[in-house]
Amino acid sequence: MRGLKAVIAEDEPLLRAELRDTLLRLWPELVISAEAEDGIQALQALAEHVPDILFLDIQMPGLSGLDVAKQASGRCHVAFVTAYDQYAVAAFEQGAVDYVMKPFSAARLATTITRLKDKISSAPANLEGLLDRLAEIAGTRKEYLRWVTASQGNDLRLITVEEIVYFQADAKYTMVVTATQESLIRRTIKQLLEELDPQMFWQIHRGTLVNVNAIAGVVRDGGDRLRVKLKRRAETLAVSEPYYHLFRQM
Repeated sequence: MRGLKAVIAEDEPLLRAELRDTLLRLWPELVISAEAEDGIQALQALAEHVPDILFLDIQMPGLSGLDVAKQASGRCHVAFVTAYDQYAVAAFEQGAVDYVMKPFSAARLATTITRLKDKISSAPANLEGLLDRLAEIAGTRKEYLRWVTASQGNDLRLITVEEIVYFQADAKYTMVVTATQESLIRRTIKQLLEELDPQMFWQIHRGTLVNVNAIAGVVRDGGDRLRVKLKRRAETLAVSEPYYHLFRQM
């Protein structure tokens, strides 16, 4: 296993660093030859370093991970890195080396490493059929945001959508509120509306999106206006009249 080379292609700096550090801790013999933050850099690294293993994000700027995988097919072992369940399931079912879900855990990555070690002595898989399937999924299904990277002081936090209680517009930024913390992101409410699952996040005000699973109920204030009560936060959220219909069943 000594001397094996790997390239990491992941556009999120925080996740790329976490993946690199976890790999080096769990597989110290592995040599990380290069890191790429977009599809074009990934292709360059593939040609220059000729890695044994490519950890490849499916969604990347420039060229997508699917475009890169076409060039990697049969040349190196590929472990897909993805935030989307349907991509991961398809990759696994069609016999790809493995996949790592974002945000990933050390335990899941350890499983991926074990599978890679088992397959590294065999020829890299031809990914043509798999890539056709993934392209079909990408073209027919809406992919929803599963996590955000938010600023908290000088730190960056990765927050899964399940953790988020609500989003609220805050000047040029949007505040991300979890049960215990508040952070800022640069996405607007309008952008988030296009990226989030509408079954999970409801717009209740021009500047507010709330996680349906975080709603404890609704109350009327002194002016007979609706406010949302939250399960894990003390504050209540104002509901604009155009969104009253969302709560008729409550």
